Amino acid sequence: MPSARPRLLYVTDLAYPARGRRYCDEDIHLTSRLREDFDLALCHPREAAALMGAFDAVVVRNSGPVLEYPAAYEDFRARALARGARVYNPLTGKADMAGKQYLLDLTAAGFPVIPTVDRLDDLHRLPTADRYVVKPRLGADSIGLRTVPADGLPGLVDGGVLVQPHIDFVYEVSFYFVDDDLLYALYAPDPERRWDLRPYRPTREDVEFARRFVDWNALGHGIQRVDACRAPGGGLLLVELEDLNPYLSLDALDDPGRDAFVTAMKTSLHRFLAAAG
Repeated sequence: MPSARPRLLYVTDLAYPARGRRYCDEDIHLTSRLREDFDLALCHPREAAALMGAFDAVVVRNSGPVLEYPAAYEDFRARALARGARVYNPLTGKADMAGKQYLLDLTAAGFPVIPTVDRLDDLHRLPTADRYVVKPRLGADSIGLRTVPADGLPGLVDGGVLVQPHIDFVYEVSFYFVDDDLLYALYAPDPERRWDLRPYRPTREDVEFARRFVDWNALGHGIQRVDACRAPGGGLLLVELEDLNPYLSLDALDDPGRDAFVTAMKTSLHRFLAAAG
């Protein structure tokens, strides 16, 4: 049973050099506020498996792409599942937590996602395009992403990558959920400046779009970021559903917005611990 003040192991890589973002600032702020409710210690993702037994829950936050430490992550995941450790976000996520297969699954199921295939024989299922985006199945943070002309695909599509048509979108927008609640949305007006974010007021249709993917993932507890692009036709298409360690861009919010997020995260963690207990 959790102690009177639950003990959290907060997993982060404060030194990860994210492009256009400062992971460390976000996690320093969050941990300073979470300590109001929890006894908390920080650790690097490579240390999480060895340390988690002394805590009531493990909170995976800005730990960087697991591609940087695949063996350590798989060891942590296996040991956490074997001992029934409480991990937030829960390890049942079907989106980026499990790789990029979900983009294929959602395409096949008819969801509003950038059409995605993984075989040359399936290219006819994609809209005709002058250029295509090729991304690794296990990619993250744009690592390994390439944009190539159609005649450049045969030498690249080998089963380990996904192929999407290159879309000249109007802008990118992200929706930030805690559990099932949409807390805020941010968008990048300039497609060339992904992390130059501004507050975004979503329409009812926007919220329904984003919630559809959160409902599909069925995590129950945790933080998710739904990344989408506004296509030239006006509709939204899913770019990514981040359910492992989504960066939150809290620095783009005002003080009331950051306070509201912290309150929601604390409430979610208390619910998570109570349900697991």
